[in-house]
Amino acid sequence: MDNRLASIDLGSNTFRLSIGRVVRHGASAQIYAEDKLRELVALANGLDDHMRIDAATVEQALAALRRFGERLRGFPPANVRAVATNTFRVARNAAEILPAAEQALGFPIEIISGQEEARLIYLGVIQDLPPSDHRRLVIDIGGGSTEFIIGRRGQPLELASLEMGCTTWTRQFFPQGRITPARMRQAILAARGALESISSRYRGTGWEEAYGSSGTAKGLLAVLTENGFSPRDITLDGMERLRDALERNGVVRLEDWAGLKAERVPVLPGGLAIMIAAFQELGIDRMQAGDGALRVGVLHDLLGRDLHQDQRDETVRQMRDRYQLDTAQAGRVRTLALQFFDQLGLEAGTETAELRRALGWTADLHEIGLAIARGDYHKHSAYILQHADMPGFSHDDQRLLAFLALGHQGRLAKVRSYAPDRARWLALCCLRLAVLLLRRREPLGALPLRLDVHAQHVCLHIQPGWLAARPLSGFQLKKEAAIWRKAGFVLEVVER
Repeated sequence: MDNRLASIDLGSNTFRLSIGRVVRHGASAQIYAEDKLRELVALANGLDDHMRIDAATVEQALAALRRFGERLRGFPPANVRAVATNTFRVARNAAEILPAAEQALGFPIEIISGQEEARLIYLGVIQDLPPSDHRRLVIDIGGGSTEFIIGRRGQPLELASLEMGCTTWTRQFFPQGRITPARMRQAILAARGALESISSRYRGTGWEEAYGSSGTAKGLLAVLTENGFSPRDITLDGMERLRDALERNGVVRLEDWAGLKAERVPVLPGGLAIMIAAFQELGIDRMQAGDGALRVGVLHDLLGRDLHQDQRDETVRQMRDRYQLDTAQAGRVRTLALQFFDQLGLEAGTETAELRRALGWTADLHEIGLAIARGDYHKHSAYILQHADMPGFSHDDQRLLAFLALGHQGRLAKVRSYAPDRARWLALCCLRLAVLLLRRREPLGALPLRLDVHAQHVCLHIQPGWLAARPLSGFQLKKEAAIWRKAGFVLEVVER
């Protein structure tokens, strides 16, 4: 078994690849860094006025991904996770770019939500910090978004992602790299305005330690300490002194600042403005730099899945409790749907295993829409599963859950826009049959049914006499067969 894991962070400024070697110690395991690659792509700078990434930037991104793909050649798909962040979230042509990006890399790419990005950042940061019972504030200023997390030990208490980053803020407030007191003041006030949505809640929760986990934080710390503005940490006084110097100079020049890296020159003004705003709005005294980051969090999240400690299981459990679902019925639907799925004879592999898990999670949550209304509850369920903050789930994960939830009853025309492949249609068939046959909300007992699948032909074998004792189920199965014919499948019910 391959003991290496790989994470790819497709950030708005930099693409990063991290490879870790897993060493197991009984039921626990540890990750040791094996290799790292990074490419400055400046994806956010490629956004045009229509929020589309331009062709030159796309080609630069694809070239970087091809190089990453060469390094990852031979890795099992289950051992690799690639996540895309803010620029992919906001780019209107992201869906057009993604297939080419996945082909270049050789692995699927997940566009993750801001909340999921924040969770993974916190998971990565705490790996390199000493154990503590203190609440910790983590700020990660990326190229297109900034994540704010308060956590205690391994548990995030507050998660937020705001659409302001060092690249986008520099473009917006410091065109051509020109820095003036008025521009800096405007950039800080705009960032404080964005922070108002979370400042009261975060101050109420409180923290004892603050860490900056991004390249911006590390770059600021180096400039502040090596130029005598701060003794050892990031401080508001030190940043104000740097601000005054930048306003006097009017531009950022590499030769003027000890500790400044060339790649940080174009984005320093925007990153500084956001960090000053965070200190002012949240009341931060001082901040240390944290070594861990998103890519480290992705590695440890992968390890957790390998050790059967998948965050997605916990998210589903919490949602089930929060929405007070009928867990007994959900459990019956889950068991029957998975029994049917295992009879499909799909090719074994990572994709089939993930589809099976998605089917189970959807069965657990398929009635979540009842919290809104009984009528068309499946539509409400699909909306919640696609748009809710679900830690551990990518956008694609949630889209799959929404497809299964939306299609689990009623006509199938409404789910055609999801353009699922054959395996997903068959998984949906399993869920629909389970819900249909368990309408009485009581156990079926010994399973009297079996699925047999050949291409687009699904045959449901039922013990003789079982339907005669259940005329409602027989009637519904006939209607179900007619529905599936319209979707291009033959659903045949055979008693034998």
